[in-house]
Amino acid sequence: MILYEYPCNERVRALLRVEHLFNRLFFFAEGSDARYQQVAVATLFDVLDICDRTDLKGSILQDLERQRATLNALRQHPGVDPDTLDTLLNEIQASSAELSSQGRVGQVLRDNEWLASLRGRISVPGGSSQVDMPSYFSWQIKPYEARMSDLRQWISPFLSLYKGLSLNLRLLRESSDVANLEARQGAYQEMLSGKTFQLLRVWVDPELAVFPEMSANKYVIWIRFASQDSDLKPQPVTRDIPFKLSRCNV
Repeated sequence: MILYEYPCNERVRALLRVEHLFNRLFFFAEGSDARYQQVAVATLFDVLDICDRTDLKGSILQDLERQRATLNALRQHPGVDPDTLDTLLNEIQASSAELSSQGRVGQVLRDNEWLASLRGRISVPGGSSQVDMPSYFSWQIKPYEARMSDLRQWISPFLSLYKGLSLNLRLLRESSDVANLEARQGAYQEMLSGKTFQLLRVWVDPELAVFPEMSANKYVIWIRFASQDSDLKPQPVTRDIPFKLSRCNV
């Protein structure tokens, strides 16, 4: 099954975007070819740019506190395992404490003159080439172990941010059960009567060769399945599509 996610507000959308950047960063950082590290370094600067433009750290800390309050409220509910609840609360507390104790995220990168220069060059198309920045080329031809040592040092200041982000999204994704549904003639609509969700998750069989286009507000969830024509342009499907849906909210 292929998973598609749809954020129902801009806060969750921002978290998903940053998660996407971290996933790309970790994947390319481990590559043995220097060109993998080129992508990793550029992605690391993308994360740093987001931290410079928004108070991402503060937003994640607020979300963790919201999660903590929500879980605490469940303590008196029947059927709640107190040991599991305490484990989650301790995990939230540890993540919050680690992130709170950190200063400005990524300050080590800002203080490094060479990285600051490289950051400016990478923002220019082709600006990080051997012609414009030979020192970057010199770094790329170093042994793999040396490059990995540098990358780990540069990535390390962002790990507490990533842990808090991942914990927030994990708790959100686990907040709902999965329902088996069917989109009649390719469309599904669900009236909500004022109830809001933060994240929709849709699973669909890859053999169906379709993807969902989703929207949601406090009144309705709307999912329309489409396929791509020979020019890759989305075209609505008119057959019944079985799928799975999770409506997440904390």
